[in-house]
Amino acid sequence: MAATAFCNISNGYRITKISQQNRIPALRKHSFVSTRQVEQTTFSSYKWTQKCLDKTLKCKAVLASAPAPAPVDEEVVGKIEEKEGGKVEELSRETLIWRAIKLPMYTVALIPVTVGSAAAYWQTGQFSMLRYLMVLACYIIVNIWVNLSNDVYDFDTGADKNKKESVINLFGSRTLINVLAWSALVLGSLGLTSVAVLAGNPRSIVLLASAIFCFFLYQCPPFRLSYYGVGEPLLFLAYGPLSTIAFYLLHSRTSELAISSVVVWSSVLVGLTTSLILFCSHFHQIEDDKAVGKISPLVRLGTEAGSNVVKASVIGLYALVLALGFTGTLPLASVVLSCMTLPMGNAIVNFVQKNHKDKSKIFMGKYFCVRLHSAFGGALAAGLVAARLFAKQQLPQALGI
Repeated sequence: MAATAFCNISNGYRITKISQQNRIPALRKHSFVSTRQVEQTTFSSYKWTQKCLDKTLKCKAVLASAPAPAPVDEEVVGKIEEKEGGKVEELSRETLIWRAIKLPMYTVALIPVTVGSAAAYWQTGQFSMLRYLMVLACYIIVNIWVNLSNDVYDFDTGADKNKKESVINLFGSRTLINVLAWSALVLGSLGLTSVAVLAGNPRSIVLLASAIFCFFLYQCPPFRLSYYGVGEPLLFLAYGPLSTIAFYLLHSRTSELAISSVVVWSSVLVGLTTSLILFCSHFHQIEDDKAVGKISPLVRLGTEAGSNVVKASVIGLYALVLALGFTGTLPLASVVLSCMTLPMGNAIVNFVQKNHKDKSKIFMGKYFCVRLHSAFGGALAAGLVAARLFAKQQLPQALGI
């Protein structure tokens, strides 16, 4: 840069060779300057000018012989600027495949099965690990249908046009993914039905069929009720009361289990944390949802109001746990262990409140909710097991009320 600037002096300042004829008359106007001094001054000026011209020519020769600078890749520069601005982050294909698999999301299958089985153990004192694993495997297969078919139908409407981790955007075959999805539903449904027949409990079949129908209403044409902003209530019912109570009933042996208030309210808590995951997954998709006419709750509310809904939901979740504890509906162990997850709930509130306008960061909000869902559901189930192992002591009695 310095060499270039110096070399441009000849153009910027228009330095030319100063002749004696131009300098001498001007200097001789001053009577106090002798002829000899004039000649010496003129000679010095001439030498300095000649040096500047020589250096200018030398710099130009060096620059002319230097290789041309590499062209700037505007696309790369744009990506760097976008990344630094927090707008776009280039992800590897491996990362996109990991997101497409949605492995953490399968906790929505794990928690209903676990809480339902723990409630059955609390009720009867009996537990079959084989049956638990069979039910869990079949329900995970059903959830593979839920996730794959959701990608298929969102691809059809264009909602996943900019979703790089969409299975179809990654692998390209819409027909193959759709066939795999519905095959998974058939396989998982047959497995759950066989377990229900083994348990001799037809009520569980009805509940599970109702849960699957809620999934169908949620995403499949011609209904696609998630596009009308009712996805959260549907998944609350499907993963909460319908699935959790069904898995509770699948652990019956000689006779059908009674559906107690403990089981019902435990399933409600599972449904609430599941719905929170779906709600937070909309924050970074508002523009894409609007473009295809999908009226999600965040499209209606906006991100700021949505962040307040998240805060109210977390507060309401733990307030409900305490209320169920004080009324003796939930065992003391379940109340205490569930409340120990409160820091995770507080972390979700703080994260969403701070980042609800930043698409690149708020994307992680749903994964924070998945962690809460897993920890809260695990704590609830552990409390039910502990209550059976030790004592069915309720919160009011423990506090001496």
